[in-house]
Amino acid sequence: MDGISDTPLRVGLIGYGVAGSFFHAPLIAATEGLTLDTVVTANPERQRQVASEHPGARTVADPGELLARADDLDLIVVASPNRTHVPLARRALEAGLPVVVDKPLAATAAEAEELDALADRHGLLLSVFQNRRWDNDFRTVRSLIGDGSLGRVLRFESRFERWRPHLKGGWRESGDPAELGGLLYDLGSHLVDQALTLFGPVVSVYAEADVRRPGAEADDDTFIALRHAGGVRSHLWMSATTAQLGPRFRVLGSDGGYVKYGLDPQEAALREGLRPGDGTPWGVEPRSLWGRLGEGESPLTGGGDPVPTLPGDYPAYYAAIVEALRTGGRPPVTAAEAAATLRVLEAAKSSATEGRTVTL
Repeated sequence: MDGISDTPLRVGLIGYGVAGSFFHAPLIAATEGLTLDTVVTANPERQRQVASEHPGARTVADPGELLARADDLDLIVVASPNRTHVPLARRALEAGLPVVVDKPLAATAAEAEELDALADRHGLLLSVFQNRRWDNDFRTVRSLIGDGSLGRVLRFESRFERWRPHLKGGWRESGDPAELGGLLYDLGSHLVDQALTLFGPVVSVYAEADVRRPGAEADDDTFIALRHAGGVRSHLWMSATTAQLGPRFRVLGSDGGYVKYGLDPQEAALREGLRPGDGTPWGVEPRSLWGRLGEGESPLTGGGDPVPTLPGDYPAYYAAIVEALRTGGRPPVTAAEAAATLRVLEAAKSSATEGRTVTL
């Protein structure tokens, strides 16, 4: 990593499943200052997909082949299954390369802290891809809290709910603890990270985690209640069994509330093959989906005033990674922040299993 210049930084991407192909590869390719050099996938169909979608990138079948060329790379991105995050990040750091890891960074806060210490000893960047900090609705909530539009926030409600009554299969739905499947570590990683970003440390955690669908092995209907040190209470829902979806956000403050339905459009756009910078507005949603700010009746009946939703901005994450690598500055999401999120997720798992509130 000595002597990084203004030439594009060469990225090795490990994994070309959902995370690698829909999120990381397109965003890396769209980021000024980065070039997708190599993709690790042993799947022949995915290798052909890489050749079609990113013709300048090479493919290799094994992470060892990638790390053997450490001197030819400037950044490793780990977008492989959750159980591989820690060992692959460790190998990349020991090879002298900065690392971005898809969430969750690890199974436990202790593992995350160990990786953070390893990166620090080697003087290397270690960051976690918490892209939902750049969702349009979350950016809007953060702005409303920051400018005092809500007064003092009392309660924060956040939902990632889906209606998926039939199992899709794969490691994300596995009941094997080593796989880190289930919604607590999947969607919960985003919801808890957002709550901590807005309101800071948590002092108590209560959770309910259920396995609802026939044949399911991992939690698919989970709720977490957090009490922050500053007094805010966060209620977080994640579910694959919700036939009627609730609001994405409901934020209640001393001077008013904000309610927002619908999901940020960036994931859908990426899945459809759209790319940042392709000439169409990025992360923008129609007025009909704007949230409402005020008091009284539900927004569904016209209560409150419409608030323009700030554009979503996933590209900002990798732009900040480039800046941090070139300047030696702080990455957009740190391993210490990931460890704080994992500490809450571990407490939530214990709470749901033991039927008690966990104090941190």
